Parts: sequence; C-alpha cells; structure tokens
Amino acid sequence: MSFEKITEEQGNYRHLEKMTIHEILTFINQEDKRVPDAVEKAIPQIEKLTTVITDKMLGGGRLFYVGAGTSGRLGILDASEIPPTYGMPYGLIIGLIAGGEEAIQRPIENAEDDKEQGWLDLQEHDVNDKDVVIGIAASGTTPYVIGALEESGKKGIVTGCLTCNPGTPLAKIADYPVEVIVGPEFVTGSTRMKSGTAQKLVLNMISTTVMIQIGRVEDTKMVNMQLTNTKLVDRGTKC
Repeated sequence: MSFEKITEEQGNYRHLEKMTIHEILTFINQEDKRVPDAVEKAIPQIEKLTTVITDKMLGGGRLFYVGAGTSGRLGILDASEIPPTYGMPYGLIIGLIAGGEEAIQRPIENAEDDKEQGWLDLQEHDVNDKDVVIGIAASGTTPYVIGALEESGKKGIVTGCLTCNPGTPLAKIADYPVEVIVGPEFVTGSTRMKSGTAQKLVLNMISTTVMIQIGRVEDTKMVNMQLTNTKLVDRGTKC
C-alpha cells in the first residue's frame, strides 16, 4: 500500500548543528506556528469523531486511546487529566500504550511492532460496542495501533484515529479518521515535535468538547471538579 509519508521527509532546514541557539529556537518556533493551521483544516473530521464519542459516553460507553511512543504517552496524559479536572470516574477515558506502564517513562520501541497486543490490551478492559477506540499514530502505520483498530472494527466497536500523514493504512480502517498534516519535522522524523503538538491540541479539543457536551462545564466553569489542593480549593471558592 503506497502513501505519502510526510512525517519522514527531510525538513525545511539543513545543517542544524551549524546554527546558533537563537536560530534553532527561532526556526523551531516558525515550524510550530504551522500546527494550529493544520489542526483547523481537520476540524470537520474532528467534529464527526467528537460527536460520536459524546453520543457513546452519554449512552454509558467509554473512550480508549491506543498508541505507541509519544502518541501513546499523549493519550495517557489526556486520559489521566480528565478525572481531576472534571470529576469523572477513573476508567471512563483510558489510555493504552505499547509496552504497558513501563513504556510511559522507559521506551520499549519494539513493542509497537506487535500487531496482536493492542487488541489484547483492550480486552483486559472488557472493551465492547458501547465504547469508542481511537488509534493515535503520527505515521499511521504502527502495527500495535492498526491491530487494535482492526479487531475493534470486527467486533462492531466504533473506531477513530489521529495521524499526521494523508491516506495512511490506519486512516483507511478507522470509521472516523482525523488527519492533521503538519509537514516534515524540524529534525527529520522526530514526530514528538510538530506531530506531537498537533496530537496534543486535537486530544485537548476532543476531550474538552465531550466534557462540555455531557454537562461537566457550566458557563466557563468546571463543575464536579475534585478540590484536592490549595489552588483548586481557591478556584472552587471563587466560583
């Protein structure tokens, strides 16, 4: 299957080692400015995926993020922030990473090549057709993620994906693909940069919008927030 793997192309700058610190910082910033525009172009796709997630969660379903490396860590980050921010029970939004919990801090890079393990990890949480499974992979080719979505689809589970290349194998099997094309990275292939930034923005958009839609925000304020530290107690008192 042929497609354009933009995330692996050479970037717009050469001989980075010869640049000054100021030049490096400036050029990284210039590249980062491209990300919000790329996300904006994907809003119609993001809207479709967010709508079905909202409907499923209102019906008692859950949301799963499945990824490897940076993509997996970003999914776990978004999932872990929902309970303390919106007072949601743990286990309604779940992040899974290739290699398990150890891979959050210590990379287990070959774990992403196991096409069977993604579905096995989902089964440990009794995933079912009330849920939504989102595969996150900048390349759109990660076997761990593709395997998870393929098996989910066979079981009638709604699937989405978040990738940074057009026409990827992952997007082709997802019910609701989201493609945010940010272009080549400043350091060739380092998708923790623009691709990771794009993924973080989109995940924030999805989870925040879902929380608003299911009644966890009134006006501009978070409701049901757990007051677990001084900052939050102060914020809750002012509200």
